[in-house]
Amino acid sequence: MDTTFLSRFQPLKRVLVHDVFNAGYNGWMEIMPNFNEAPDFGESPSIMVKHQWPPVMLSTATFRYPGSHGSLSGQYSLKVSTRPIANPFDQPPAPGSMGHAIKRLSFHHLKRRYLQFEMWFAFTAEQDTIEGDGPLPGLHENSIRAFGFGWDLQERGNRFFSGVRYLNALDGKLQKKWQLIYPSSKDDKDWAYDTEGDWCIKGVDPFWFGKRYSDGRHDGYKDIDGGQQSLVYNETDCKINWQYGRLLIDTEKREYVEMQCQDKTFDLKRQPIYVTPPYDRIDGLMNPLVWIETDTNRRVFLYLDSVVISQE
Repeated sequence: MDTTFLSRFQPLKRVLVHDVFNAGYNGWMEIMPNFNEAPDFGESPSIMVKHQWPPVMLSTATFRYPGSHGSLSGQYSLKVSTRPIANPFDQPPAPGSMGHAIKRLSFHHLKRRYLQFEMWFAFTAEQDTIEGDGPLPGLHENSIRAFGFGWDLQERGNRFFSGVRYLNALDGKLQKKWQLIYPSSKDDKDWAYDTEGDWCIKGVDPFWFGKRYSDGRHDGYKDIDGGQQSLVYNETDCKINWQYGRLLIDTEKREYVEMQCQDKTFDLKRQPIYVTPPYDRIDGLMNPLVWIETDTNRRVFLYLDSVVISQE
């Protein structure tokens, strides 16, 4: 391991992934619907419209005034974006209002317990229009609703989602707090916005399932104690700053352990991870993923310079 790697990351004993996106996609792609329905490979039926989620891309982070930003490690980063559309927070996400990136892996060591996700990232909103004539009418920080990172996992007889998100804004009002994935819906129907027979079950796909409420609650997440944190958002949307994120979980106990962003570490010990019955054909699944959601009719972007997944 070179000194740059060791100075930027804190990996566990076994490094599974070290993806630097200046070198390419490294197997990361957008999440897409399941195309397996008759007569011509239609989408699996669901109340969620998923074919509007934008593709991921390699980007030089180019903006209207500075030109190309480049990345922390070279020229290219992985860009995850949304479309310019959003519903109010207390409604299901509008088609295209979220963007996701996923890497499809599998567990391959019998002796395993801890699993860790690290990344260097940046986020910003599109610098498109001036709004009004008040203070900083061309700064769109409050257009970014949330972004997050974590896993979709299935092993030892259970499927479970674990991850954290940064709730940045709620209907235009800045929140700036971290939350962890943990469902609070009473059953599968409640999880799917009172829909009978949707394919999804409670706890699966918390990014877009789980009811949302006008006071900021979301049945897919719970607030992290002391989770308020102001991240770097520069003085204009066309300047981005690279920041560090890390999440550690215990796959044996099905518990969160700790989360770090920049120089602040949050103790998550004894916070359980919700598990569901296993799905067919995917035992051993270990899919790291990231996502971002817009709060208004404006595109927003999450950039990944590099990702490390490790375990011990």
